Amino acid sequence: MTGRDPERTALLREVAEDVRGDSSESEQLAAMLYRVSDLYDPDEETTPEDVYRNVRNILEIKERGTLARD
Repeated sequence: MTGRDPERTALLREVAEDVRGDSSESEQLAAMLYRVSDLYDPDEETTPEDVYRNVRNILEIKERGTLARD
């Protein structure tokens, strides 16, 4: 498991807020950065595998253009 590091959590979340914008790509990148930051948050119970699955889901939703499953 990734080490808990509140400073890294804050930095990743700050960058996520900075890149968040009007485009779907910037929203997508911000969501991924925020999810990665959970690895370092001492209050979160997540694993790299959880983050991988979540990011993969974000990319699949973007590709489909909807939250609806096939």
